[in-house]
Amino acid sequence: MTIEKNICGAEEWCKFPQLAVPAIKARVDSGAKTSAIHALNIQTFQREGISWVRFDVCPIQDNRKTVIHCEAPIYDRRSVKSSSGNTEKRYVIKTSLAIGEQSWDIELTLTNRDAMGYRMLLGREAMSGKLIVDPEASFSFGDITNEELQDLYRVKKAPNKGMKIGVLASNPNLYSNRRIIEAGEERGHEMVFLNIKHCYMKMDADNPEVHYRGGKILNDLDAIIPRIRPSMTFYGCALTRQFESMGVYCLNSAGAITQSRDKLHSLQLLFESKIDIPITGFANSPLETDDLINMVGGAPLIIKLLEGTQGKGVVLAETKKAAESVINAFKSLKADILVQEFIKEANGKDIRCFVVDGKVVASIQREAEPGEFRANIHQGGTASLIMPTAEEKRIAVKAAKSMGLKIAGVDIIRSAKGPLLLEVNSSPGLEGIEGATGKDVAGMMIQAIERKLKWKSLVS
Repeated sequence: MTIEKNICGAEEWCKFPQLAVPAIKARVDSGAKTSAIHALNIQTFQREGISWVRFDVCPIQDNRKTVIHCEAPIYDRRSVKSSSGNTEKRYVIKTSLAIGEQSWDIELTLTNRDAMGYRMLLGREAMSGKLIVDPEASFSFGDITNEELQDLYRVKKAPNKGMKIGVLASNPNLYSNRRIIEAGEERGHEMVFLNIKHCYMKMDADNPEVHYRGGKILNDLDAIIPRIRPSMTFYGCALTRQFESMGVYCLNSAGAITQSRDKLHSLQLLFESKIDIPITGFANSPLETDDLINMVGGAPLIIKLLEGTQGKGVVLAETKKAAESVINAFKSLKADILVQEFIKEANGKDIRCFVVDGKVVASIQREAEPGEFRANIHQGGTASLIMPTAEEKRIAVKAAKSMGLKIAGVDIIRSAKGPLLLEVNSSPGLEGIEGATGKDVAGMMIQAIERKLKWKSLVS
């Protein structure tokens, strides 16, 4: 039995009903094996145990403001050689293609086609048994005018549409980032992950912009949740300031994050706010090592790199000789350090209070592994539910306020002279505190944005 094939031109208008793409101009190329569509902001996620991919399609050539947000199950991931000779690893989805009156399922790879003349390429695998190409023809199944195209992509505002919130971070697969995105989506908002390294800025007093990889202009965000890793503090805060200048609400401001990351400055701010901290010393010369050690009550004592984080660059020196060796070693590396009294009675435990919008919403006690000390809690140990005292809650809220942070992880240690504040973290992790308390801390962060922007959530 012979199957009748339709004749198509070298370019045709295609439609993808399952992706909600009503029209996209494709170059028809029987010399290319695979079909491809122009996709940006490609992110993978899990849905009911199945791997999915979400991506943005800019279906109109030379137009980056018209965006269709798409999701589809991942069918495959394979290496594809482009016309330029470069090999690229691409995600493959399987979806319905409609041309004219015909529709059938095809495999479609996701890639950035900004440098190409067409937003889509229709390859021979998708045409097999369906189409024959007449290279001299164009739009054999009908053309679409610019007016018709604009009408197809006219933005229709839904009355119940949520906000658009970006998570500015480095790792989309990190538990905390995934939970924030899930929490926002559960409350009816559109959540987008923005990789710090993929953002770049247009500095313009009249029209400041942030662009994203592929040239997308990030001009439709209601709020940003900065989750900036220490190594990206400078650039991440610069981006946060840029969003602030564009009128986008940032859950933690760039100024608050910057001062919380400066250990010395943050301790000085806490001291000015009359918040008790362990006795701490700072110096920039090994010649004062003896006096520096005596200043904090002698050994044992804690020695910290000024730029260290999450327990890295933190050493417990149990004797004066060991302290002198560590201090001089750090100084030989020209590293700024803090020395701090060791609170022996804490027994390797501290309290993490999670502050959201001026309130302690969850608390855990963290305990280091036997034989370790408190700083190594970040690299192991256990977390358990604890009820902080009224004084500990007061300290946590006051500490976050002194830094200007709406979201903060405040670490407190119990000493013989009362609770002492150790550190204020502007990007606290969620896994330990949500796991131990069972609370939806990520959801509380989204609610803080809703309150600030006076958004009435669709979730009761």
